[in-house]
Formats: sequence, structure tokens, C-alpha cells
Amino acid sequence: MSDRLAGKTAVVSAAGQGIGLAIAEMFAAQGASVVATDVNQEALDAINTPGITTRHLDVLNTDAVNAAAADIGAIDILANVAGFVHHGTVLDCDEAAWDFSFDLNVKSMHRMIFAFLPGMLEKGGGSIINLSSGASSLRGAPNRYVYGATKAAVIGLTKAVAIDYIKQGIRCNAICPGTVRSPSWEERVEELGKEVGGKDKAMEMFVSRQPMGRVGEADEVAALATYLAGDESAFTTGTAIPVDGGWTL
Repeated sequence: MSDRLAGKTAVVSAAGQGIGLAIAEMFAAQGASVVATDVNQEALDAINTPGITTRHLDVLNTDAVNAAAADIGAIDILANVAGFVHHGTVLDCDEAAWDFSFDLNVKSMHRMIFAFLPGMLEKGGGSIINLSSGASSLRGAPNRYVYGATKAAVIGLTKAVAIDYIKQGIRCNAICPGTVRSPSWEERVEELGKEVGGKDKAMEMFVSRQPMGRVGEADEVAALATYLAGDESAFTTGTAIPVDGGWTL
């Protein structure tokens, strides 16, 4: 099928690369008109996919988010992808790191939903998709203290929006990826490699903890996002769905 999202307008945050880009491209391939947003203008400039327009957007800036919603108008699909992976335990997390992680990983979703939800309500429905993580309330992960806390909060936020607007045609679901190949993951591999004796060793460590013996691909997350965005998932809301190769089992 190539028209599952035909006639729908979508906004995707952090769409310059990785999972966000894969989601934006798959939405467009399925017929949606997509506004790909990111703080990285260079990454946006590299997007040349039919059906996608780009917009520089800092999801940490409330005024910028509100302005974007006013300019774009009513939409059908909102995919909140922007996030940051902090590495460390509670003792590695000062208040600045805590505040930044919650601002980007959780409050940015609040900003986006607060800004775009009224237009969805005017249209009579919509699908909101939030990127959480397997490292959340689903499972604890070493050295993911504040990251796991933020992604658990995303699941709570998702369920709250879902229950509040279930009778008004709004669906809200969370996707909980495991380790997925992306530029940000590759940066983490590089950093770990400096500690453990090389990139190859770091890669082995990441793969060894995967029950399927491999990391995920961004398109595998995008496929679920596309399902949740479309009418096929009309009876699905308030869920937190792992895409993790069995890591949270």
C-alpha cells in the first residue's frame, strides 16, 4: 500500500536524521504531506523527498513551537521524536543535566501537543505518536538514570493524553525502541569505544545484549509509527509498544 496516509498532514520533530527522518520519509511515501522539523538546519537542507517540506524548529522554545503551529495550521498526525540520551547514574546527573533531559525529552512533547492538539480537535481527530524507550518504566538500563526517568514520564504523558481525549477522536500512543542504528547511536558507540578499547569492541557489547543478535533499524520503528498514524490503528490508543528485538522481555 502506498496511500495509507493519503490526505493527512503530519508534523515530525527531530526529522533531520535517524528515526525522525525515517518516520518522515515513510509518512510521505504513504501519501502524507509532511512537515519535517529539526534544530539542525544543515540536516534539513539535505532532505529532498517528495511530500516533505522542512522547517527549522527548536522544540525547547515555546514561542517557536506556538508560531509553528499557527503557521502550519491543523494537522492529522504529530510525531514527537526529539530526545537526548544522557549517560550515567544518579551521581552523574546534576540538576542541570536533569533539567535539560526533562526539558528536551518530556516538556518538548508537552509544548508540541499543547500547540497542535487544538487544531486536531477542530478537525475532529488525530494521532499523536511519542517516542519513549525500552529503557523507561518497561525496564531499567545501566547508566540511563535520567534518560529512563524521562522516557517513563513520556509513557505517563501518553496515557494521560489518550484518556483525556479518547471521546474526541484523538489517539495517543508511545513507541518504545530498543537499540536502533542511527547517527546518535553511532556517536555513543564511538564514545564507548574510547573506554573499552575500540569501536569494534563497543559494537560487540551493544549487540551482545540484543536477544535477536542485532540492533534495530530506523525503518522498523518508522513502520510502527506509520501504522499508528493511519486509520488501520483506529482502535489503538494509550499504548506503549516496544520495538526492541525482545530486549524488554
